[in-house]
Amino acid sequence: MTTQSTGAAVIGLDLGGTKIAAALFAADGTVLARHTRPTPARDGSAAVLDALADAAAEVDPSRLATALGIAAAGVVDPRSGMVTSATDSISGWAGTALGTGLADRTGLPVACDNDVRATAGPELAALADSHGSLLFAAVGTGVGGALAVDGRMLHGTSGIAGHLGHLPSAEAAGLPCTCGATGHLEVIASGPGIAAHYERLAGAPVDRLETVAARAARGDAAAVRAVTTGATAAGRVLGGLANALGPDRVVVGGGVPRIGTLYGDALAAAFAAELMPPLRGLVPEPPLFGHDAAVLGAAALTTALPLHLPGVHR
Repeated sequence: MTTQSTGAAVIGLDLGGTKIAAALFAADGTVLARHTRPTPARDGSAAVLDALADAAAEVDPSRLATALGIAAAGVVDPRSGMVTSATDSISGWAGTALGTGLADRTGLPVACDNDVRATAGPELAALADSHGSLLFAAVGTGVGGALAVDGRMLHGTSGIAGHLGHLPSAEAAGLPCTCGATGHLEVIASGPGIAAHYERLAGAPVDRLETVAARAARGDAAAVRAVTTGATAAGRVLGGLANALGPDRVVVGGGVPRIGTLYGDALAAAFAAELMPPLRGLVPEPPLFGHDAAVLGAAALTTALPLHLPGVHR
């Protein structure tokens, strides 16, 4: 392991449960090439590492890159380069030596982190104050997050810091969480959590979150309640965290906030109701960066986190 990459071309990889995105960035941040491919999520960790290495080769056939950064699903410890915990969205992903495994396959130094923290990196860099603080939430299939205090992203033991979905939520009381506990935010505020809550209220199955949102827009009482309950739960947790961290910005991204103003208004109201006086006026904001945020943040990891080297004796 070494410290940081120098200013040259860098590859950024974003690994999700369904898709791998890759981009080659010039030293000035210009995107030189892009590539996407499906994640072989049911084929085991070795196959996923192979696919990541193939994606890197696809965007950099001339071998311009001097380092690679990867934003990966799961709990990732950037110091050890290990995936310390993961759901079953990628089979056998927990326990994977992500940093060294990818370094050996690509021949490049590799920096790695959780995908949400990597996505939050550009948001932190965009703060006017280099010692600013950020609270970042990603509300989608799950509820992830990132915490940065005084200009420094928090990683915590085993890379666990920022997993907001596993904070207690009164709205989720008694509901089982995928982590094995009960009453966590994710089971009421995530997309599947909102859909499941609608099913409990309506007594009928629903195919996806967007269907619930459409029914809420038509005034369906159960759908309105499911959406606003999930949003309120998220807003209350984020407001409490804001009191604890004192962030300069609070950013809420992911697919769920895009379902409409009903969700956004309920989240903002619940957030505001929790704030202590010095924070009043702080409001949740959408992300500044678009689809490139994860690969851009992944590439930036190579200048901020330990690099795992190829061919090092294990």
